[in-house]
Formats: sequence, C-alpha cells, structure tokens
Amino acid sequence: MHTIEVTLLEKIGNDAVKQLRHNKHSLGLPFMINAEELADNECYLEYPDGKIKLVALRTNSDRDFTIIRELSLIEAMRIRNEFLQR
Repeated sequence: MHTIEVTLLEKIGNDAVKQLRHNKHSLGLPFMINAEELADNECYLEYPDGKIKLVALRTNSDRDFTIIRELSLIEAMRIRNEFLQR
C-alpha cells in the first residue's frame, strides 16, 4: 500500500475511535482504552467526567470490571496524550 493510502486509513480509523469515544461519553458511559503494557485482563476506562480508572476482569466468566485504582491527574493526562490525541 502507498504511504498516502496508509495515512488516509489511519486518519479514518482515528476519527472513528474519536467519534465512538464522544458517543460513549455523551451517553454517560465510560470509554475503554486498551494498552499493550497492561495484562490481558486489564484496561483503562475513561469516564465522561475525565477520570480514568485501571480495571480488570478477575476471571474469564466475569461480566463486570473490578476497579484496581483511579489514575492520578498526571497519569490520566499521559494516557490521553498517548492514546487519544492522535
């Protein structure tokens, strides 16, 4: 694929993720952020009020996340900059 096509596909994908995030927050729901540095059963949840929590599914049959901890303001800013400001 040509560089221009790849760049266009990346933009389309990033725009779709931003729209999904906006839609989730407008409904009062958290937005899930997956990160390679986390364990397979962990992810971040970003809430409409700006808080980000590290959560996990404790077992394969869990249907609800268990909160591990809430990120500090600085940690939350880092996560947003790394994953959401592309």
